[in-house]
Amino acid sequence: MAMELRQLHYFVSVVDAGSFSGGAVALNLAQPSLSRQIALLESELGQRLLVRTGRGVSPTEAGQSLLTHARAMLDIERRARDELRDMDESPSGRVVVGLPPRVALGMSASLIQRFREQFPRAVITVLEGLSVSLRESLIAGRLDMALLFDPAASPQLSFEPLFREKLLLVAPASSRLPARVGLAALASYPMVLPSAPNAIRHLLDSALLPRDIQLQVLAEVGAVRTVLDLVAKGVGCTVLPERALNGKGDEPLQRAPIGPPGIWNSLVLATPMSRPATRLTRGTALLLRELDFREL
Repeated sequence: MAMELRQLHYFVSVVDAGSFSGGAVALNLAQPSLSRQIALLESELGQRLLVRTGRGVSPTEAGQSLLTHARAMLDIERRARDELRDMDESPSGRVVVGLPPRVALGMSASLIQRFREQFPRAVITVLEGLSVSLRESLIAGRLDMALLFDPAASPQLSFEPLFREKLLLVAPASSRLPARVGLAALASYPMVLPSAPNAIRHLLDSALLPRDIQLQVLAEVGAVRTVLDLVAKGVGCTVLPERALNGKGDEPLQRAPIGPPGIWNSLVLATPMSRPATRLTRGTALLLRELDFREL
């Protein structure tokens, strides 16, 4: 029996999930059937593709080599299907969009509603994640497009700036802040900051480290919601975009612009360079461009 695209799809799903059980859930397939298909694939190729670890499975050297080719072959198959669907007046298919949590919270409902109106035969999947992980998913081919905050450059991705926000120093309600806080003055405020990797931390490091400015970091946490709760309780100050404070229901927090020079947070539309655009992906990208980011 020749190697099948279906088997490659199963293999990639197991690697992405990190386990046979996770792959079976993602594929909606019984785990023994999935294990049998992977075993058949290994037998046909005469190579061990996966090795079990304490945390699940990981690809062998042969498996890593196959993974690269499998992703490319599955991507070609997907492109062919997309191009054929694209010939229809009302395209079908699926588009997968990645959004940072703050954007997803404020924009998902509007995006999905407008997508359903424009593409009634298609399906949109919205995945939430930090910009760093969404960028990796784009490069790996798991997303068709994503909105990212200040992503690192990549020759595999195209970036289109959509929106900019100025970062502010945010302090407890009892604090007294000046009208504007210079970069060097940030070192005098105890800080609660998002933990790295994080777009805001990267912006701060890029602005402060070349100037040899060291912040007093008291705590690092992953979620903006938790950062704001700690600031409201008086644990310390933080640095966030202004719209990250809107509609949070917090007691009033003190805030002051940073600079000069100011530090700006940029939201960009990121798309893979190697994947041809279809009517469905072009239309979805247009919907993302038309979102009102002032509502963030």
